[in-house]
Amino acid sequence: MAGLLLASGYGVDALAYSKPAFDARSVQDATKALNLSALTESKDVSLTVPDVAENGAAVGVSFGTNLPGVRQMLLLVDKNPTALVARFVLTDAVDAQFSTRLKMAETSQVYAVAIFADGRALFARKEVKVTLSGCGA
Repeated sequence: MAGLLLASGYGVDALAYSKPAFDARSVQDATKALNLSALTESKDVSLTVPDVAENGAAVGVSFGTNLPGVRQMLLLVDKNPTALVARFVLTDAVDAQFSTRLKMAETSQVYAVAIFADGRALFARKEVKVTLSGCGA
């Protein structure tokens, strides 16, 4: 399968998976596994999640940035069994705007992180209160 992906030109993105990052139990450990040293909070990264999620099994989230040069977008949840929820590897041909649903174990900070070609990592965060756990934790 990897050979097929490499031959089709998608190999770099497909091989960008980081097991240590996805296994990380905290936001700090996940960003460390991805070799991110300094993250800066920024209004240039958008994050839209509800203030209160009645059911943590399906929390709607939209996130992104309009800044040029973004190479990855991350979605992290601080108190989940695994902190890294999603990682998108991008090119200039991709608009860095995403919407999805995530599971949350408990009330926690949700982070959207934009990683740029020049090494900058900008983030937005928001606390979401969960009234019914979605992760079985």
